[in-house]
Amino acid sequence: MTRSLVNKILITLGFLFLYRVLAYVPVPGVNIDVVKEFFDAQAGNALGMFNMFSGNAVKRLSIISLGIMPYITASIIMELLAATFPTLGQMKKERDGMVKYMQIIKYATIVITLIQAVGVSMGLQSLTGKGGESAIMIDMPTFITLAAVSMLAGTMILVWIGDQITQRGIGNGISLIIFAGIVSGIPSAIAGTINLVNTGELNFLVLIAIVVIILATVGFIIYVELAERRIPVSYSRKVLMQNQKKRIMNYIPIKLNLSGVIPPIFASALLMFPATILQSSTNPIVQKISDLLNPNSLVFNLLMFFLVVFFAFFYASIVFNAKEIAENLKRQGGFIPGVRPGEPTAEYLNKVASRLTFWGALYLGLISTLPWILVKAMGVPFYFGGTAVLIVVQVALDTMRKIEAQIYMSKYQTLSAVGL
Repeated sequence: MTRSLVNKILITLGFLFLYRVLAYVPVPGVNIDVVKEFFDAQAGNALGMFNMFSGNAVKRLSIISLGIMPYITASIIMELLAATFPTLGQMKKERDGMVKYMQIIKYATIVITLIQAVGVSMGLQSLTGKGGESAIMIDMPTFITLAAVSMLAGTMILVWIGDQITQRGIGNGISLIIFAGIVSGIPSAIAGTINLVNTGELNFLVLIAIVVIILATVGFIIYVELAERRIPVSYSRKVLMQNQKKRIMNYIPIKLNLSGVIPPIFASALLMFPATILQSSTNPIVQKISDLLNPNSLVFNLLMFFLVVFFAFFYASIVFNAKEIAENLKRQGGFIPGVRPGEPTAEYLNKVASRLTFWGALYLGLISTLPWILVKAMGVPFYFGGTAVLIVVQVALDTMRKIEAQIYMSKYQTLSAVGL
């Protein structure tokens, strides 16, 4: 392992440590005990799920309580707009345009964060503890202002941390922040489960079944994530002669899950945003809608399934450009045996990618709902369902691939410098 790679890993760990420190910095003017008491009672609904993604920052009402979700919501909106408006889509493809595109996402993140922060602040007004003490210890206008400013600062710091990890560290910064938030809750969940077994509230055989389900789910996810369809490619003899000393890939790899971890993250963000806002209302109709969006409900799981499937197809169409691949292949003198170069190649690649995405979308939808239902039905005392497992495994695999790529790159650089 080279010094450069070690430095990148240390930088990544340092920024993730900073993220965990920020989770313990509370919003000014909040009675933390009252908020904690409230979230302990809401562990199984949308707020509990939101708290899990934030690494228990919501439970402490820290300045990063809203987490990275406003940024993800803004990214979803921009992706949909880019797919709808060609001008915005073209801006995303250009280098200078991409800078403006990311700036627009960050401005949208500020607006979404302020709306959510004000909504959370106003919702806390009616929150009281068992002894009647209020969750807010200062006057309401001052608290709303302080909460909005501090939560906005916290979310934008997380966006900055994510950018720094992506540019200077290893892996995707935003995904690693979500990964760290989920993983940080595992030790306390294990301790709570052991305590339930010791007190007799959880049967030991049930615990074994839960562990088997989680391990089987992890193994299945790893198997599918590494699955790919390799389409053979042939090159003309002239091209092969010209590139005798260069390695030419003789196949096009198409992953079964082209969209990666994005669909469950997008779906979770869209479902948690209205659920968080509606949770604070006392209106009976709004409360009924809020109950339907509870992760324990059938409606929530159906919505999660269909949203994950939709985003799987949507994002796969963005990341896999069959027309561009076909043009590059034709330009390099390559062709797929039995398929004419150009437009027929693009159509063939689209056909293969669509079939793979269909099964990949079903896999993502089932993983995001079925394991969670099975585990919850067995009385597991923590939220570690399909979405959480999927994110953790995919981010871990992606980070490992990037570490391996860095190691191989350093080997090639060493060989080119010293010779054979």
